[in-house]
Amino acid sequence: MSIGMVLLSMAAILVFFGVAQRVLDRMYLSDRGALLLIALMFFGTLLPDIHIGNVAVNLGGAVIPTGICVYLLVRAGTGKERLRAIVGAALTGALVYTLSAFVLPDEPEQLPIDPMYLNGIVAGVIAYALGRSRRGAFICGVLGVLLADIAAGAVNYANGIRQTLHLGGAGIFDAMMIAGLLAVVLAELVGEVLERLARGNRKPVHSVIHQPTRGGEKR
Repeated sequence: MSIGMVLLSMAAILVFFGVAQRVLDRMYLSDRGALLLIALMFFGTLLPDIHIGNVAVNLGGAVIPTGICVYLLVRAGTGKERLRAIVGAALTGALVYTLSAFVLPDEPEQLPIDPMYLNGIVAGVIAYALGRSRRGAFICGVLGVLLADIAAGAVNYANGIRQTLHLGGAGIFDAMMIAGLLAVVLAELVGEVLERLARGNRKPVHSVIHQPTRGGEKR
């Protein structure tokens, strides 16, 4: 079982036991809706890819996650949040592609961690920084990794490499799940810390109760 499927399984367990209710509320998802989407992604990755020309699209690894991002964009509270998520996804994709193409070594054996996992972790951190909200962070993480994969395929095509572009394939799906879930977790944890700090800095409101006194009574 790949790391992406392991993360989906862990997310399903958290949703089932109500641990992720706060996050789901922020993302306009019910428990049943979240479990359904997780199941669609999980089992959708096992289905054959849909071939469109020189592109192979995986249902659970690309179509469903992209659909979730579109839903979150539509449900975003303001136009500013939508714009920030879209621009953040593009920037995340650009940074992840730059990392893969120009920073990481060509031989994966030179790294202590799988390059795809590293891309997912980096994308998750960048996505949180750019998206900020739970919705925006998830969009930036998932779409950022997908856009980086598309950019890599486009560059290969321009250089005369006519290999099939697999959108949502095993490695990319793992990176997408790492990025999206890590970005949401960071947004939740940092948001919770900031909220507690804000509550801690507020001075308690003391109600002043005036005790009535009878006329002529000594205090």
